Amino acid sequence: MLRVKEAIIVEGRYDKNALSQLVDTVILETSGFGIFNNREKLALFRRLAEQRGLIILTDPDGAGFVIRNFLKGSIPPHLIKHAYVPDILGKERRKRTPGKEGKLGVEGMRPEVLEQALRQAGATFLDQPTEKASPVRAITKADLFALGLSGRPEAATLRQQLLSALELPAHLSPNAMLPVLNALFSYEELAAALVKLTKTEKI
Repeated sequence: MLRVKEAIIVEGRYDKNALSQLVDTVILETSGFGIFNNREKLALFRRLAEQRGLIILTDPDGAGFVIRNFLKGSIPPHLIKHAYVPDILGKERRKRTPGKEGKLGVEGMRPEVLEQALRQAGATFLDQPTEKASPVRAITKADLFALGLSGRPEAATLRQQLLSALELPAHLSPNAMLPVLNALFSYEELAAALVKLTKTEKI
């Protein structure tokens, strides 16, 4: 598993699934053209770009370049790196027919092709093992439960309040929250934000 500093933006969940087997970093989806009307998600992309940098990895077809150009115009250019996969004709296994332009998307690329694309983009690869890379305590699923953010009747309400307080997209599920929280906050910062939130609610 390759550890990458930058967060990576892809178009859809199948792209994310393919990439997550190769790299260890935050991988977020544009939901295709859905990003055009999703201000919350775009704000999150900008925030991640400022915190750790972004790599944009879209399909090599026309739609992929439209999405890439939209992001290029919405996020400060110096915070973005662009990764490109080659034009390879074919179709992904899950599809009955090829895409409109007959090209493989990110999900259909071999791991070595994806790695080469990231290296050519200038991705920052972290050589240290995960546990030695940072003294910051990671946030886990167990933490979300212990803090009342999942697995309890009132968890959804508290989660919405926290996401609002942290200026994160309101639709994030516990599973979707986890990588975002770890990318932006330490466990101590999350716990402190919850303490502040509960005090405010009581007032």
